[in-house]
Amino acid sequence: MTVRPITILGHRALERPTRRVREVTEDIRTLVADMFETNDAADGAGLAATQVGARWRIFVYSCEDGAGVERRGMVINPRLERFGKLVLDEESIEGCLSVPGLGWPTARFTGARVTGIDLEGEPVEVGDEGGVLARCLQHETDHLDGTLYLDRLSPAARREALDAVTARGWRARGLLTWDPRQLAADEV
Repeated sequence: MTVRPITILGHRALERPTRRVREVTEDIRTLVADMFETNDAADGAGLAATQVGARWRIFVYSCEDGAGVERRGMVINPRLERFGKLVLDEESIEGCLSVPGLGWPTARFTGARVTGIDLEGEPVEVGDEGGVLARCLQHETDHLDGTLYLDRLSPAARREALDAVTARGWRARGLLTWDPRQLAADEV
């Protein structure tokens, strides 16, 4: 297993929709193992394949559900269903490993469910209501569709976020990835 560099806002991989996995190959298995390793190194709640520069429709997660239970897993070719109310909780800050060290309140549905397959090609379903996992399922599926959580912010919050990103100087330094083995997210 390898910790891979994590793509940063401005990297082309984050703007493009992903491709469906047609066959679970050894390369796909290696990618998933590396994604878990990378997510753990970065202390993330989840990580989409686009965030390590891969264009496959895959994400991993490691976060608490609405019952406070730590959940860990992965989904290939996820299809998302949102349910419950769309809520903007000003106290709940959403972050992203591709916008490291920054976060803003983001409107999300209180519940989410994804269906897809696992590494054995078997059907898998993951759902949650009211927990970080529900937010994570929506966030990671967005990545696979080429959408960042910044795209879901209000116009004023989005302007504030983009100003904060500019102030971090990633684009000015030509920085398109970061290594979670060398830096914490807030140090990028």
